Amino acid sequence: MNETELSQAEDEAETGQLDEDDRLKPEFVRAVLDAVDAGDTEAARALVEPLHPADIADLFELTPHEERADLAKAITDLLDADVFAEMNDYVREDLIDALEPHEVADIASELDTDDAVAIIEDMEEDDQKAVLRALDPDDRAAIEEALSYPEESAGRLMQRELIAVPEHWSVGDALDYLRGHEELTTDFWEIFVVGPSHKPVGTCQLSWILRAPRTVSIGDVMKREQTLVPVDMDQEEVALRFQKYALISAAVVDSGGRLVGMITVDDIVHIISEEAGEDILRLSGAGEGDINEPIRLTVRTRITWLIVNLGTAMLAASVVGLFQGEIGRFALLAVLMPIVSGMGGNAGTQTLAVVVRALATNQLTSSNTRRMIFREFSIAAANGSMLGLLIGLGTYLVFGNGDLAIVIAMAMVINNVIAGLSGVLVPVGLERAGVDPAVSSAVFVTMMTDVMGFFSFLGLATLWGLGG
Repeated sequence: MNETELSQAEDEAETGQLDEDDRLKPEFVRAVLDAVDAGDTEAARALVEPLHPADIADLFELTPHEERADLAKAITDLLDADVFAEMNDYVREDLIDALEPHEVADIASELDTDDAVAIIEDMEEDDQKAVLRALDPDDRAAIEEALSYPEESAGRLMQRELIAVPEHWSVGDALDYLRGHEELTTDFWEIFVVGPSHKPVGTCQLSWILRAPRTVSIGDVMKREQTLVPVDMDQEEVALRFQKYALISAAVVDSGGRLVGMITVDDIVHIISEEAGEDILRLSGAGEGDINEPIRLTVRTRITWLIVNLGTAMLAASVVGLFQGEIGRFALLAVLMPIVSGMGGNAGTQTLAVVVRALATNQLTSSNTRRMIFREFSIAAANGSMLGLLIGLGTYLVFGNGDLAIVIAMAMVINNVIAGLSGVLVPVGLERAGVDPAVSSAVFVTMMTDVMGFFSFLGLATLWGLGG
């Protein structure tokens, strides 16, 4: 691209970087990459500088893998901690791998503990140790402690930067403390009040402190009821607590009940989005479903479940093989039997999606499982009856065979009921066994609906004498 074309592309991009959906325009992304290719780092930087850190992160995600390193070199001074915090995990790993340990340490030192941990935790062990050595002792100790907690736990999610004051202080003492210590965190919505052993005894919103007289005791202003999060609690359970109690922030406590960190709602928004997406993708066996995930990893994830599905398909085929004589004598059975199994699979998927979501959000518990089973049985029976009536009527009108119409209608009812029950019992059973129901439920439900769909239709046809 010559200078005239590059200047024209820049002019077009500057008319607006974002479209109506707040996504970077293709022409803007192209203009930036063309400037980088042309070696015009000043032009590239001028285009990117007005962007929000989240949009700069999006720019890297939209940039082809092989061009990201050149883009990073061109706008190095704009790649601050906020951009890395917003970046997709796989894209961030690409850039982190290209940086020296001391450069990663500089970025991590500017981040809250939870964001710094997110950058460092996926690094190779040797690189991780090198980065930790390059950090100052306080930051290193905080990050090493966070890495000692289980993945996807509150300990990994929490940040150590918080404000805690003793209960016996006055409002004036708290205000003087906040204004007199520049090293305190500047991003917080409430102050945690602690007892002598550093155990949280209450919380106090900033608005209460700003409006209360200086002489009033913090203990008289604070709210004693609070939601405490154990440091080893799974992040999905933490998100459910934030949703249930409409929390903005929450104290994280260790096994001794001492305050060790806090979790804020901005982190929870990401968790809710991630967990919801993970459950949907796990139901399909598609892995993480990230378009930036390496192809090799995606293939390995998907092929595993496809092989399992191949096994269940062979099982269903073996059921069909038991009735090959009847099928040979009455070819219409082969034409219609996929309808029964296919509709059962669709019904099972509907129930499964509802149940997995209910389990994930704690709507379905041991106290209402029986009611859920009866509910889905009723729905399946009603839907199966209506579908059976329709397919039976259609079969009779098309083929003029009353016996065949009755058989397929009965098989449709039976398989829909089995689909509904398996859609509840399979995920509930897996959850009780300690297995994530979102990961493997779909395989078993599909197997049940295929096997029972073929068996019920062909079995009833045999008993009815259709193949005779």
